[in-house]
Amino acid sequence: MQKFWQSLLTSPAVFGTILIVSFAAAAQEVERPIAKETIPSPTTVTSQQEVDDTAQQQAQVTSVSQLSDVQPTDWAFTALQSLVERYGCIAGYPNSTYRGNRAMTRYEFAAGLNACLDRVNELIATATADLVKKEDLATLQRLQEEFAAELATVRGRVDALETANAQLEANQFSTTTKLNAEVIFALAGVAAGDDATGRKIARNSILADRIRLNLDTSFTGKDLLRTRLQATNLNPFSGTSTFTPEGDFRFAGGAFSDDNNNSVGIDALLYQFPLGEKTTVVVEANAGAVDDFTNTVNPYLDGDGGSGALSHFGTRNPIYYLLNGTGLGLRHEFNKNFELSLGYLANNAAVPEKKAGLFDGPYGAMAQLTIKPSEKLTLGLTYINAYNNDFTANGSTGSNRANLRSALLNNPNLPAALAPFSGLEVPVSSNSYGAQASWQLSDRFILGGWVGYTNTRNLSTKGGQIDRGTLEIWNWAVTLAFPDLGKKGNLAGIIVGMEPKVTGSTISSISKDRDTSYHIEAFYQYQVNDHITITPGIIWLTAPDHNNDNDDAVIGALRTTFTF
Repeated sequence: MQKFWQSLLTSPAVFGTILIVSFAAAAQEVERPIAKETIPSPTTVTSQQEVDDTAQQQAQVTSVSQLSDVQPTDWAFTALQSLVERYGCIAGYPNSTYRGNRAMTRYEFAAGLNACLDRVNELIATATADLVKKEDLATLQRLQEEFAAELATVRGRVDALETANAQLEANQFSTTTKLNAEVIFALAGVAAGDDATGRKIARNSILADRIRLNLDTSFTGKDLLRTRLQATNLNPFSGTSTFTPEGDFRFAGGAFSDDNNNSVGIDALLYQFPLGEKTTVVVEANAGAVDDFTNTVNPYLDGDGGSGALSHFGTRNPIYYLLNGTGLGLRHEFNKNFELSLGYLANNAAVPEKKAGLFDGPYGAMAQLTIKPSEKLTLGLTYINAYNNDFTANGSTGSNRANLRSALLNNPNLPAALAPFSGLEVPVSSNSYGAQASWQLSDRFILGGWVGYTNTRNLSTKGGQIDRGTLEIWNWAVTLAFPDLGKKGNLAGIIVGMEPKVTGSTISSISKDRDTSYHIEAFYQYQVNDHITITPGIIWLTAPDHNNDNDDAVIGALRTTFTF
């Protein structure tokens, strides 16, 4: 008998006495045994909520009165009182509740058993073992044997969590900053067609890249400081082969630029914070864009080059590209159906010269009302006023005439009608109006599109070199998106539309675009895994630069995107 007692007293199973005492007390009072079905079978998987609840238990309570939902009239009150006051091994939840009517899993039972075993061992070590009865110890031993696997599992999980936590603390990058990245490899080329001057486009294939590293920092949990580093070596085809902004890739560098050599620079720097419960403010310090604070109403295709559409035009309504640079954005939700976005961005905000700076140089200002009549339908009504920012660097689309200022300044291969004005810096202002829509007809099919109108005014004759007047510019598109096509995470997209076209001109020396070019784009984004997507796609341009004398251009791309 003595050996029997010693073996039990030195065993961790002694803890179970607490539970036995509680069960016995409950049975004596109400003759109500514990329902067998409240303890799931060993194959039961603990839910995440149950794990969270168990993990959030508060410290040991010293009196049953500390448990707000336990009353003297409860059938198990005496059992709980005994466990708390006699053994001290009952804990509640952070809100001082016990949740006695909630079913528990075998894992939770094992965790409680382990805690009480530790407590009983303490009592034994302090010479209070007379509190433990022989019968209780025998029952406890059976309990320990019954729940041996669960006890081992719980202890193993705790050990694994402690090890993982130690590793995280030793190797964490920052307590406030997260690093995420996107790397694009693109194999691309022009398969057929003429450039804007009527010459055949070179049939060269290229392999290029774009790399982005985002450092996202939060100081309050609700704000965001984003610092983005970017490097790319892909020049837009408009500056090297097609000589028209039509069909340019969204993941390429700045338009008409030849200095993309994978040098690293700060591509974006912004700080976003809430102002009250319904307003978000975004301060753009560098390379700000409209999608930082506005819903572009093209959720599946607007992946900013890394996902979704391949081209600038397929990504969003071209009038949005009239905003870029440094400034302020604001987004206010009146309710779940109405949202107002306001923004002002300047191109040369950091340049302290005449006709530059935050308010005296090129800028774009916008207002948009986003309407959501239902969860599946989104509408956007947009107005943009811009100065000297006519479809420039970060998002050129449409014909050379539709990009009059940037084309004359930057494109040395202009069509014959514009060639006499090459290099001329023409100041312009514009007012643009847009309407966008996205309608989710089903989980696997989204119909979208937009229409945009821009009125651009030439503000100077440049000493009689060019007449003053206005250009009327239209664009439109219909988009189709097919999420999860063939596999969860995949995406197919089709864009059919007309890139910006000059439909009317009062500048006598600059005529309107005489023909219509159509943009037809299709892609299939295949989700290899959570971090890799492969997207083959094709862009077909009829009558490039809105000129029927030019043969149709066919541009292909195979984009591979890595995210981590």
